[in-house]
Amino acid sequence: MTTPVKLLDFITILPVIFLAAWACLLLLVDLWVKHKRVTAYLAALGLAIGLGLLWYQAAWIGNAGFNHMVVLDGFSVFVNALLLLSGLLGIALAYGYLRRMGIERGEFYPLVLFSLSGMMLMAQAADLIVVFLSLEFLSIPLYVLTAFAYPKAASEEAGLKYFLLGAFAGGFVVYGIALVYGAAATTALDGIIAAVAEGRANLSLLVSGAALILVGLGFKVAIVPFHMWTPDAYQGAPSAVTAFMSSAAKLAGFAALVRIFALAFSSLSDDLIPILWGLSALTMLVGNLLAIPQTNIKRMLAYSSIAHAGYILMAFTAFGNPGVAEVSIAAVLFYLAAYTVTNYGAWGVVILLERAGDLGLEIGGYAGLGRKYPALAACMTIFMLSLIGLPPTLGLVGKFYLFRAVIAADLIPLAVIGVLTSLISAWYYLRVVVNMYMRTGDPEISPEPWALTITGLMAILTVLVSLLPGWLFFLASQARLNLF
Repeated sequence: MTTPVKLLDFITILPVIFLAAWACLLLLVDLWVKHKRVTAYLAALGLAIGLGLLWYQAAWIGNAGFNHMVVLDGFSVFVNALLLLSGLLGIALAYGYLRRMGIERGEFYPLVLFSLSGMMLMAQAADLIVVFLSLEFLSIPLYVLTAFAYPKAASEEAGLKYFLLGAFAGGFVVYGIALVYGAAATTALDGIIAAVAEGRANLSLLVSGAALILVGLGFKVAIVPFHMWTPDAYQGAPSAVTAFMSSAAKLAGFAALVRIFALAFSSLSDDLIPILWGLSALTMLVGNLLAIPQTNIKRMLAYSSIAHAGYILMAFTAFGNPGVAEVSIAAVLFYLAAYTVTNYGAWGVVILLERAGDLGLEIGGYAGLGRKYPALAACMTIFMLSLIGLPPTLGLVGKFYLFRAVIAADLIPLAVIGVLTSLISAWYYLRVVVNMYMRTGDPEISPEPWALTITGLMAILTVLVSLLPGWLFFLASQARLNLF
């Protein structure tokens, strides 16, 4: 018995449809509830149901919907599972933080769900039009969330900068799509592949379009030189928003980047690999070097996020090598999962120490944490070691897989730059550890149960998964790209 086409279309994006509808329902519910924690619980429930729907949807892997504009493959299921878990972690960190900072508003949680809907759709996009629509769908709620601490001037400024530069980057994506359409007479990824294979595509025009799309997606994942918005937006936005944005938006951006370039533009690898090589090296260097002089923990983690985008792009640079492409993509997915766990844990510590008026955000404010709150200091130490890539942490395993893919693709100089910049990163990550254990101070934390739970859980996962990483890398290896 065959499944009707319209029902198959619905099943293909079932969690996306559900999350968007649930977010609309939350907007209505919020009008009638006095305590905003109800909205938070309902948002978490919606994400949990979304995970259940994704589990059901996994049985339909191998199908495409809406005239092959969206696909359901192992890659999209893996990424969407990470995105839903990222949303749950983001809501847990925001729950007590928003109330403590006096910015608890019910619309926060629907905005998170709307943005996640766009991110999940981007992971499934098999047409450049859908890529652009999902890019805007995920970005517009993020612009609002960045400015969510209004009337705080820094938050409003961060939201405005992010919006203006994001709109500018969106223009590059649209122009790139137009050039690709002019080159291949289609915006469908499988149509672009067919046009190139049959010799119908204008390759010079196609390369130009791919470069412009790379600019737009590079903005979203904070690749140098498209990173200008990142430090100001990360510092000005509420820390709970920054934690969500730095993890989930990076996941979605790299998901689109991998799908588009590894499939539609794989034939252009000879032209694109030198560009990706240069961007990766520049991103690792700039991110790590500019993180060194930072004294604000949020700005330091912003530049850290930029540097890690460079490491991920380093592995993806090998996408044009047929023998390494699958290993490269698996390494990217594994590292994204490792970075998500570590990043949320680090931001959990930041949120626990932050106080109203931006107090507690200076790295010097972490002095004495090891003496007064030894368990929390131990967690932060684990996260800093993981971000460097030292044992026994998930970051070490993630970088091992990244470097293995790069070396297998014979990109030795890029791997050397990656190793050297990792050594540079130890300077500013270990500075946090030094302050916690070797400086005197009297830091105060906010006893928020959810934030403490998430921080401890992420620390445990960062260590335990690093000891037995094979199952996670197996899942990443099975998350294959397809267009069907």
